[in-house]
Amino acid sequence: MPVWLQTTLLLICSNVFMLFAWYGHLKTLSARPVWFAVLVSWSIALLEYAFQVPANRIGATALNLGQLKIMQEVITLGVFIPFSILYMKQPFKTGYLWAGLCLCGAVWFVFME
Repeated sequence: MPVWLQTTLLLICSNVFMLFAWYGHLKTLSARPVWFAVLVSWSIALLEYAFQVPANRIGATALNLGQLKIMQEVITLGVFIPFSILYMKQPFKTGYLWAGLCLCGAVWFVFME
């Protein structure tokens, strides 16, 4: 499997866990004390790092640091939009589209050096 694909798949998994760690508690643990939400979020974040660290190590064998970071940001937005709409029940905002287009520009600048 190509390095870019391995990195992408691991980053997608990492971002799913990251979004639940950072924002999932707002929906599911809002009635619990904040210390409980922190402990649950830290537990989820540990799983996120279990995907993030290997993704960056594998990606660094073929991509430079800037390319890894832009790839991460594109994947973050690509995972955040469905998470926000489907899980958090937030409305779609046209700003997501504009942000995506800006990230496409960032990808072009970073990968076309």
